[in-house]
Amino acid sequence: MTMPSRTSRILLTAMIAGALTAGGPAAAARQAPEPVPVPTVEGPVPGTVPGDPSSPDVRDTYPWMSTDVDLASAGYVEQEFYVSGAADGYSTAGDLVGSDVPYRTRIIVRRPAHPARFNGTVLAEWQNVTAGYDLDALWSHEQIMRAGYAWVGISAQRVGVDHLRRWSPARYGNLDVTGAGRFTADELSYDVFAQVAKALRRPGRVAPLGGLKARTVLAVGASQSAGRMTVYYDAVLPRTESVFDGFANIVGNAPSREGAEPVFQVLSETDVRTPVRRPDGDRFRRWEVAGTAHSGWHGQRYRQSILERDLGAAPSYDCARPPFSRVPLHHVIAAAYDHLTRWARQGVRPPSAPPLEFGPDGTKARDDLGLARGGIRLSQVEAPTALNTGDNSGESFCFLFGTHIPFDRPQLDALYPSHGRYVSAVVKADRHNVRAGYLLPGDAHSNLREAAASDVGKD
Repeated sequence: MTMPSRTSRILLTAMIAGALTAGGPAAAARQAPEPVPVPTVEGPVPGTVPGDPSSPDVRDTYPWMSTDVDLASAGYVEQEFYVSGAADGYSTAGDLVGSDVPYRTRIIVRRPAHPARFNGTVLAEWQNVTAGYDLDALWSHEQIMRAGYAWVGISAQRVGVDHLRRWSPARYGNLDVTGAGRFTADELSYDVFAQVAKALRRPGRVAPLGGLKARTVLAVGASQSAGRMTVYYDAVLPRTESVFDGFANIVGNAPSREGAEPVFQVLSETDVRTPVRRPDGDRFRRWEVAGTAHSGWHGQRYRQSILERDLGAAPSYDCARPPFSRVPLHHVIAAAYDHLTRWARQGVRPPSAPPLEFGPDGTKARDDLGLARGGIRLSQVEAPTALNTGDNSGESFCFLFGTHIPFDRPQLDALYPSHGRYVSAVVKADRHNVRAGYLLPGDAHSNLREAAASDVGKD
C-alpha cells in the first residue's frame, strides 16, 4: 500500500482533530503545527585534518574548513556527518511551495568528548555563505570550549553545498539541497535546518552528539544567516513544530514577531544605522556594542590559516582605512549565549543594554577620540589604545570590517601617565561589564592578562 506524503498526513491529522473540536477542521488545522521529521544521519565521515597526503586529493580526506585548533587538549572532538531526508519548501513569505523533496547535506560537529564536559546546550549554527562557501562565523573556540557547549555547523543553503561539491567531489559530490535543481532559492533550507535540530534532540542509530544528551538547542546565525533565521522564525515557525529553544541573531536581522521562543539580537557598531529600534520585550533582547565591526579581527585571524590550507590563500582587501576592529564582539556574544540558555530553560530574562547614541544629524555620536558613544562599552573602548570603529569603505566587503588605528606614543602617554593607571582603567571597565552581565569573568581575566603584559604607560 502506498503511504501518504508528509503533507497529506498532516492535513489528514488536522481534519480528524478538527472533527472533535467545536471550531471544526479549519480551526484545528490552524492549531496543529506541521511535525518536523527526524532525518537519517550517517557517519562520522572518515578523515580529520591535516588529511592523508598520499590520497590523490588530500581534500577528500578531511572536512571543509576543519578547525586547526587543538581540540583534544580541551577535551573536544570534531566529526562530520551526512544528513538526508525529505524536506518541505517555503517561500520567504512562508508559503508552502514544495513537499517531501529529497535532500542530502552535511553537518560538522565540535563537541566535548565526554558528557562531564558538556553544559547541555547545543549551538546550532546556520552556516554563512556570503563569501561563496560555508563559513562557521560563530565558532569562537575559546569561549565555546571553556563553557562546554557543543557546536554544530549546518550546511543548509545551495551556495555552500555547491561549493562543497566542487571542492571535494569524492566527499561531497552527492549532496543536494535543491531537489535536483527544482528549488534553487533555498526554499528547502528552513526545513533542513529544523530537521537537523530534530536529529540532535532525537538521535537515531547514528547520534551526531555521540553520548551527549542535548538539554537546550539554540539556533544561531550571523549576518546573512541571521536573515534566513528571521524568515524561518517569522514566516515558517508559526506553522511548524518548534524544535529550537531560543534564537541568537548575530550582526543581522531579527524577527519582528514575538513568539514563544526567546530571541537575542547582538549587533556590532557597523550594523546600527538608525536610532529607530524595536524595543526589548518579554521574548526579545537587543544589544549594541560600541567600537565593534560586523566582521572584525578575531574571525579574520582565526580563518586565515584555514583558508590558506583549503583555498590556497586567504582573501586580502584594500580598504580606505586600516581594517578590522579589534574590539572583541565575540566576548559579548558568549555572554549572550549564557543568558539565552537561562532564558530558554528558566525564563530568566537577560539585562537590557544602553543603545548606541545618535546625533541631531542622524549619524552616530562620537567622543573626542572618534569612538562611538553609548552601547555596551568593553574595556577596549572605555580604556582605549586605538581608534576602533564599525565604519570603513573600499573594495568588496571593506564596509563590514570597521577600523583599527593604534594611538601613537604621545597620545597613549597623555591618556595613561602610568602602566598602573591603564591596567586599573581596564579592570574598572571589565568589572562593570561583568556585573552588568555583558562580559563573562573568563574574558575579563584574559583582558587583564593582556593589559598587564602590554607596555602601555611604561617608559
